[in-house]
Amino acid sequence: MCGICGILCGSSTSYDGRAVIAAMNEHMKDRGPDARGVWSDPARAVVFGHVRLAIRDLSANGAQPMRSHSGKSLMVYNGEVYNAAELKADLAGTDCGPFRGTSDTEILLEHAEAFGLAKTLARAVGMFAIAFYDLSSGTLSLARDRVGEKPLYYGFSGDTFAFASDVGAFREIPGFPANIRREILPFYFSHGYIPAPYSIYEDVWKLEPGTILTVKAPYAHFDPRADGDIAWYYQQEQAGAQHASSGHAFQLFYSMKETAKKGQSQPFAGSRKEAAQELERLLKKAIQGQMISDVPLGAFLSAGIDSSTIVSLMQAVSPGTVQTYTIGMEDPKYNEAEIAGQIAGILGTRHTRMDITEQDAKNVIPLLPGMFGEPFADSSQIPTYLVSKLTRQHVTVALSGDAGDELFAGYTSYRSIERIWGKIGRLPVGLRQAAAAVLKGSARGDTAKVKNALLRAASPHDLHMIEQDPWNLGGRLVRDSGITRPAAYPEGFLYTGNTLQGDPHLSPLRETMLTDLLLYHPDDILAKVDRTAMAVSLETRVPFLDRDVIAFAWSLPDDYLRDDTRGKLVLRDILYQHVPKELMDRPKKGFSIPIDQWLLEEPLRSWAEDLLSPEKIRRQGILDEAEVSALWQDRKAGGEWKPQVWYVLMFQQWLQETGLG
Repeated sequence: MCGICGILCGSSTSYDGRAVIAAMNEHMKDRGPDARGVWSDPARAVVFGHVRLAIRDLSANGAQPMRSHSGKSLMVYNGEVYNAAELKADLAGTDCGPFRGTSDTEILLEHAEAFGLAKTLARAVGMFAIAFYDLSSGTLSLARDRVGEKPLYYGFSGDTFAFASDVGAFREIPGFPANIRREILPFYFSHGYIPAPYSIYEDVWKLEPGTILTVKAPYAHFDPRADGDIAWYYQQEQAGAQHASSGHAFQLFYSMKETAKKGQSQPFAGSRKEAAQELERLLKKAIQGQMISDVPLGAFLSAGIDSSTIVSLMQAVSPGTVQTYTIGMEDPKYNEAEIAGQIAGILGTRHTRMDITEQDAKNVIPLLPGMFGEPFADSSQIPTYLVSKLTRQHVTVALSGDAGDELFAGYTSYRSIERIWGKIGRLPVGLRQAAAAVLKGSARGDTAKVKNALLRAASPHDLHMIEQDPWNLGGRLVRDSGITRPAAYPEGFLYTGNTLQGDPHLSPLRETMLTDLLLYHPDDILAKVDRTAMAVSLETRVPFLDRDVIAFAWSLPDDYLRDDTRGKLVLRDILYQHVPKELMDRPKKGFSIPIDQWLLEEPLRSWAEDLLSPEKIRRQGILDEAEVSALWQDRKAGGEWKPQVWYVLMFQQWLQETGLG
């Protein structure tokens, strides 16, 4: 795990590019505490940087930026490729020369030079953000892994093209304007995160998962939205699709939509027992690949189905004892550490538990803007940081159970979407929306307003988007947003939630799951895990996101995933072979904290009051003073908890920390 950055300067640039990259490296130092590298192209105003967390080949032979044996190509890379041995075998007979070391970086670089980056990434199994540079032509290719485990931002500061693992690193570029992209704020205040391809800054974008962006000298300015690149992207459903504009091009090397469609059109034909056997085989293979490391490795262990399954299979394939880590909470309503300890005892892991206090959790809050670089407000970011900090005291790499909910229908919201859509989906959408408009004025109370909003949904995934903010707080909180109902954004503002087309191959359940895998999972869950772990220089790996596991999960019948009361049935079938069923069949507490109550107590109450003061809101000119005040007053009066309270606080704190507010 590392951090990468680069600048490709325009003709008007006057600053020292190497000094800028050194500053960007310093900004990302926690992503790579073991080494820093800077390389500049003597023929062009192009500079690349890298901060290294050494995992494979700890010697200088694994250092980056790395130049190929031929000297024709250069690469900076963040991530891990787990089938590097297979890629190396592909190179037999080529003229890449003897390998200097044993890093996957060197293998990936040589493979990309020999076969082309797109073919290499189609073969590679792993997580990555890559910058691959052709020295002869000055052509740069940026690529991001299939599901978005690793972040990669790109964009312009004046006439300089730049990229980085951390959006905050752009602020190290002299003259970077740091203009807030106001059109994204209604989405943020509805959902608590910023969706790709957007970032908090104008002219800075997130590269979508499974995508390669190529830019050519002289690196002229382009706008993916204005140039039609984003509209093209959301129309694609097949790997290999390409879209070229003047001076730049996009290419898909992987498509989650294509994987979903293929899996559902060619369903697994065996029994549920056979499905569990095949899934266990695939997971064991993925886990064995992800346990390759030259530094100590362990795993997060909560008391949930997902992490318990991963740890069970790790222990089954490991030649030694697996190290596991969990944190305990003071509040018993949120504490599952005792159950996690019992699971560890049954599996025979070397288990470490740390009990955290309320104050431990509150102490993390001032650190959050620096971790994420842009507003981010999933409050489980706090315990995720704390378990990462504990784990990093013992190991450098940790496997996690993330993605079990999205791949195997674990969220209870999926059942509610099916139930609601089963009732309203029979009526034409125009008729329902007209009825909602008529009833809007008579709706009284939160429940009536929620029902009115849900009635407007045009599809299951649209319903899923609305359900997360049925009050339209995203539109109301932003001053003069023009957003009058949930999930309705201006023409041209394209993202997964308003571009995913209904597919006859997908059930309402599967359509909702696909929405999460394309949107919520990469931009919330994976962003949370990456940023909090990188803040303590810990590499995290996610076996459920193995390419073959994802494909198999999409082929499973819906009733292998959930019934009327439970999800993840096929995962449970695997886990119950290792851990007693009665230990796992209990209400899930989740990995969360009672932030709704803490905000009513000192010192957080005063902290919130300061950030939400009417004078400050009015001076900043971004949020609607009356709406913010009403939201906060309702919380203080004990009204129904709305997560937008936390979303606003995280935005306000980010503004304060960056000096933009």
